[in-house]
Amino acid sequence: MNKNDNILQLLTLQGLMPLYFTEDKTTSIGLMGALYQSGVRLLEYTNRGATALENFAAMKEVAEQKYPDMYLGAGTIKTKNDAEAFINAGADFLISPALEKKVFKIARKSNVLWIPGCMTPTEILKAERWGLRFVKLFPGNLLGSSYVYAIRELFPAMKFMPTGGVDATKQNIKEWLDAGVSAVGMGSKLITNDIIAGKKYDELIAHATDVLAIINDCKK
Repeated sequence: MNKNDNILQLLTLQGLMPLYFTEDKTTSIGLMGALYQSGVRLLEYTNRGATALENFAAMKEVAEQKYPDMYLGAGTIKTKNDAEAFINAGADFLISPALEKKVFKIARKSNVLWIPGCMTPTEILKAERWGLRFVKLFPGNLLGSSYVYAIRELFPAMKFMPTGGVDATKQNIKEWLDAGVSAVGMGSKLITNDIIAGKKYDELIAHATDVLAIINDCKK
């Protein structure tokens, strides 16, 4: 099994894609460590600020030393230049908010897993024709779990991950998993602004552990 297959298998097994960005490098690394202690083995660091690339490179260096089984992905990748920069910084995978062909070509050339954001059946069909097997449904709060019920039989080989508005509650997570998604992306509902601002790593460990337990329970 190659690296990209390993990541997709792990994402499906974990059932959760934590995602965050903060301008402070030390906090970025601290949050990664807290997520690792909770059982998380892959996460998305979003490219949403001037320090994102520098922070990501520092996180990757720490991960290689302390968390060798952690996969770090770069999110909000919208351009060819960003794709190249984060791949050069060691990104294990890329995630985009949309279906951008220039990013797709860079990822394919570098043999790096790419998960694009899709909203319509047309976009999902295009992703399927490009040979992709996993897409992000974005924004998840606008689409809703009923959308997955409506489209999943049209794309039986495709795996889905809603991101944006997924709540850290058993009811909401169960709704999505019952609809047929393989994982859920979770940002501020998991890694709250209060946790980030207060560097409340113990609180994050407890919260993420609970969410992973909910996901595992819902899959049974």
